[in-house]
Amino acid sequence: MALKATILKVKLSLSDMDRHVYQDFSFTVAQHPSETDQRLMVRILTFALNACEGLEFTKGLCEEDEPELWHVNYSEEIELWIDLGLPDEKRVKKASNRSKRVRIYSYGEGAQDIWWQKNAQKLNKLDNLEIFSLSFATTQELAGMISRGMQLSVTVQDGQVWFSDENSSVLVEPKQLK
Repeated sequence: MALKATILKVKLSLSDMDRHVYQDFSFTVAQHPSETDQRLMVRILTFALNACEGLEFTKGLCEEDEPELWHVNYSEEIELWIDLGLPDEKRVKKASNRSKRVRIYSYGEGAQDIWWQKNAQKLNKLDNLEIFSLSFATTQELAGMISRGMQLSVTVQDGQVWFSDENSSVLVEPKQLK
């Protein structure tokens, strides 16, 4: 018998002073059986950091030709493509050709620096690409906040992100690589 996705309900209150976005969101996310708590929380974090009308979660792990999140306009053009982790250079180049803007949020223990050193020369040529690195310790702390019904508060100011639930707060400082 195949394992089923875990369904989580999220209520997110966003105060992004850097982009002047102040909004409450309610959404449901499906956690694939192979997806870690850390990865799921990074997905929610990246939603908050890029929140705009039309931004949506995709099929993610289940669909190779889609990012984790994207914003598709009314003309069905991809405005923003967001990938997580350490995608290969070919995937990033393909995303860059398909979308007006591409953002990658890398995370993980130990491999980020190696990935960036290996791919920096080629990825720096893509003008519509931004890459952010999230520390392993921080994303592990975020994973500790996971629950079936999450009430989260996210405050962004001067590039710092305070990610809070009813029990704890985590300071996230995305480091921009490109």
